[in-house]
Amino acid sequence: IMSLPPEKASELKQLIHQQLSKMDVHGRIREILAETIREELAPDQQHLSTEDLIKALRRRGIIDDVMKELNFVTDSVDQELPSPKQAVAFDKQSTLKKTNVDPTRRYLYLQVLGGKAFLEHLQEPEPLPGQICSTFTLCLHYRNQRFRSKPVPCACEPDFHDGFLLEVHRESLGDGTRMADSTTMLSISDPIHMVLIKTDIFGETTLVASYFLEWRSVLGSENGVTSLTVELMGVGTESKVSVGILNIKLEMYPPLNQTLSQEVVNTQLALERQKTAEKERLFLVYAKQWWREYLQIRPSHNSRLVKIFAQDENGINRPVCSYVKPLRAGRLLDTPRQAARFVNVLGYERAPVIGGGGKQEQWCTLLAFLCRNKGDCEDHANLLCSLLLGYGLEAFVCVGTKAKGAPHAWVMTCGTDGTITFWESLTGHRYIHKPTNPEEPPLAEQPKPLYPYRTIGCVFNHQMFLGNCQPSDAVETCIFDLNDESKWKPMSEEAIKSVCAPGATTSLPPFPPLCASTIDASVTSNEIEMQLRLLVSEHRKDLGLTTVWEDQLSYLLSPALASYEFERTTSISAGNEEFQDAIRRAVPDGHTFKGFPIHFVYRNARRAFATCLRSPFCEEIICCRGDQVRLAVRVRVFTYPESACAVWIMFACKYRSVL
Repeated sequence: IMSLPPEKASELKQLIHQQLSKMDVHGRIREILAETIREELAPDQQHLSTEDLIKALRRRGIIDDVMKELNFVTDSVDQELPSPKQAVAFDKQSTLKKTNVDPTRRYLYLQVLGGKAFLEHLQEPEPLPGQICSTFTLCLHYRNQRFRSKPVPCACEPDFHDGFLLEVHRESLGDGTRMADSTTMLSISDPIHMVLIKTDIFGETTLVASYFLEWRSVLGSENGVTSLTVELMGVGTESKVSVGILNIKLEMYPPLNQTLSQEVVNTQLALERQKTAEKERLFLVYAKQWWREYLQIRPSHNSRLVKIFAQDENGINRPVCSYVKPLRAGRLLDTPRQAARFVNVLGYERAPVIGGGGKQEQWCTLLAFLCRNKGDCEDHANLLCSLLLGYGLEAFVCVGTKAKGAPHAWVMTCGTDGTITFWESLTGHRYIHKPTNPEEPPLAEQPKPLYPYRTIGCVFNHQMFLGNCQPSDAVETCIFDLNDESKWKPMSEEAIKSVCAPGATTSLPPFPPLCASTIDASVTSNEIEMQLRLLVSEHRKDLGLTTVWEDQLSYLLSPALASYEFERTTSISAGNEEFQDAIRRAVPDGHTFKGFPIHFVYRNARRAFATCLRSPFCEEIICCRGDQVRLAVRVRVFTYPESACAVWIMFACKYRSVL
């Protein structure tokens, strides 16, 4: 095959593949595998009666505390994190094909077999072949594995047909090397987090639903196979409204020799819910007590932004500390500043509100934020804080206000030398904080702070929560000595740990790992550049102007775009001298050069062009009239993890100056 041209090779592979499918080789392999496993592993299985298991469960609370010590924490051991796995090829006979199945591991094969009652799309016409339409995509996270379905056209009965192979029992998470039996798997309480995203014809994404699937019912069903209908609820203000139903089939692989009774499974789940509810109740009692004490320090504290709980996309109140956790980016990001740049290029969008009435609050779970590729300032701050903690910095999320009293969240790091640095997660800017003393006479020495923050009510991370109890909550006079209880009232770290530590309660959504970008930077840069050339030519044609592009001049703009992005990630500017020199040599005497760089975090050329035209400088270049006018445009897309990217565009023109 090696010496064949690529198209012939793929044609040959296709034929071989079709032949294998026709003979159902995959199905036979699967049967043999299942048989071997049954024979080899059967002696290991002890036969326990239902009563034994229920008794054991009750006696052990849930999973006894030894299991707790083992910590089923989904912490990525710096493995290289893959891009989200595409769905395993789907086959009506539920055959697993094209996957590397390790016969000594336990897998859960999850199939999504269509949806129904997505009533918002009742009137949606069938898309014509090749026609661009809105699509649904389902994103899954389970125990550090991420998956993404193929996009399907939005419809009242969306045609999802995808299979995902989830590894239940993972050595990298400390599960040991033995094949897990039903009882062991019953103690793995991680849910499967499913996020449904809608993408419209312009590439804009909306979060439709976020659902936690309890998969363990499969352990109590015959042959370890079960079918469920899952009702998805809306998000935010619509969290009580059904958006649609998914048909799901779960299947343990290899098949279970010994299933538990449904009663055992239900007992376990009920015990877990009970334990979680009790921990949450005790934390709520503690938080109320803490708040009463905080108000007794000064009545004016009532108006400070001290946020102990925040609602997630499903309208569930959760302690703010549970939205942050040290997050390692593997090899996807190299430095804290690069991490800040990544968070800054994720899109910013306030939670949608129907009608007026101020800001709808919605802090998203990390998976929902990443899959949607955009979120509010709190989502950005939580993610940046998590990444900075992962880099070993002492980082906190700050909750307070910006100018005009608008509520805002940003990140702060405390250096070992006492330096306080603010990180604005929406722009990637960093500011050093130097407190001003309100007692001193107002001398000219006290510079006006550069940061946009006005007041600060509290700071928190995954382990600490501190309420600001200084006489004034103004940021500029604030002293960030977090150990001084006369300035910062702490919450008990034990209390926080009881509801926010990984695995503390079963209601905590586990943090997903970051995924590598699936965007090809060169291809995307070219596409956007070609579209922009077309848009510029059309725009000039409407004005009665011809357009002559100069490729060499366009190419010379590349170094400038690279140095702008480098400056954003490192705060160092470099390579500008060569760029200026090249431009001077490219523009003959008596000619004028004009260039205009602009930066976007989306890849929609039409939308970018419309924004560019609103800038008088840019409009002047695009609509340039004169003698020997030559135009240039260069686009450079820089990709970051997930589907985040920074898009730099530079328009330029040169023309003969006529005095």
